[in-house]
Amino acid sequence: MKKILLASVAFIGFGAIVPAQAADLAARHYTKAPAYEAAPIYNWTGFYIGGHVGGAFGGDNNLAAAGFTGNGNDGVFMGGVQVGYDYQFAPNWVFGIEANYSFLDTNNDPFVNRGLGSVTGRLGYTWGPALLYVKGGYGWADTRFTNGFGTGTFSDTHIGRDGYTVGGGLEYLFTQNWSGKIEYQYYNFGSASSTLTVGNVITPVRFTNDEHTVKVGLNYRFNWGAPVAARY
Repeated sequence: MKKILLASVAFIGFGAIVPAQAADLAARHYTKAPAYEAAPIYNWTGFYIGGHVGGAFGGDNNLAAAGFTGNGNDGVFMGGVQVGYDYQFAPNWVFGIEANYSFLDTNNDPFVNRGLGSVTGRLGYTWGPALLYVKGGYGWADTRFTNGFGTGTFSDTHIGRDGYTVGGGLEYLFTQNWSGKIEYQYYNFGSASSTLTVGNVITPVRFTNDEHTVKVGLNYRFNWGAPVAARY
């Protein structure tokens, strides 16, 4: 009889516990995990190629000689191409290398640089799609001083001069493959020597050969090495 009574009490207790647990389970609300949208990825790592246009301005001391003064700082149109590689690291810094060549519209002026080239390193800081950078390195000029100038003639054996260049700019990613930039770049090729011949008078000429340039450019970026997964 005792066994029957104990079994009855256990059954009644189990019957009371099971509905209570079921009620607890039913009261819980399960929500779906929040959905995350992939943030835009602005990555500068990879090769690029592009073009640019702008203006070049000679320095104030581009031409000076005893008994003769002048300068070549009148602005001329320039246009050219660039190719380079950038690497983004840590995570907002970008280091790169770029080769650049610009043709100058000299209108057969006998005393100017007809082309400017450079190979530079550049270091920049990026936030979102923008990159602010500085650059510097090797510069080269296609320099010709052999034609007539007014009533005189300049002669110079230098065809092409080595020098240095520094500059900086701002570049912006419109899409992951296209970017635009505005840039200032200064070239210095040191002092040059020549002679100015007017009639039978030959005058030694020594001057500073430098250029200030301002340009806008457009680059196509191949994004080799860019991340393939979206960031959250």
